[in-house]
Amino acid sequence: MSERVHEMRIVVTAEDYDEALRFYRDVLGLHEHAEFVSGGGGRVTIFDAGRATFELADPLQADYIDEVEVGRRVAGHVRIAFKVDDSTALTAELAAAGAKVLAEPTRTPWNSLNARLEAPAGLQLTLFSDLTG
Repeated sequence: MSERVHEMRIVVTAEDYDEALRFYRDVLGLHEHAEFVSGGGGRVTIFDAGRATFELADPLQADYIDEVEVGRRVAGHVRIAFKVDDSTALTAELAAAGAKVLAEPTRTPWNSLNARLEAPAGLQLTLFSDLTG
């Protein structure tokens, strides 16, 4: 059977579009893939965020992930995770750019270093670095 899905996009509506654009493009470093302005003046930017995966968790697992990363349940039903080279350094950089750090980088049972932040447009982000080498 051929693949039916070829791309996944997470679409976020940002009240402060310019601030969110600056944060995700200029600070987090997502590559701008395309940008469009509609006839009504609306704007959208599509970022390339590397390989995308879709993670589906039941409530018990979501609780466990929050407990490991933050120490308590804090996420809504959507959280975005980015695999990065250095979650500690990037956490500090994103915090300096306005993200709220919910939990500093923590070594997880699955051998990664995970940090949790609240970023522009109301998104919770997990930054994770693989510690397996």
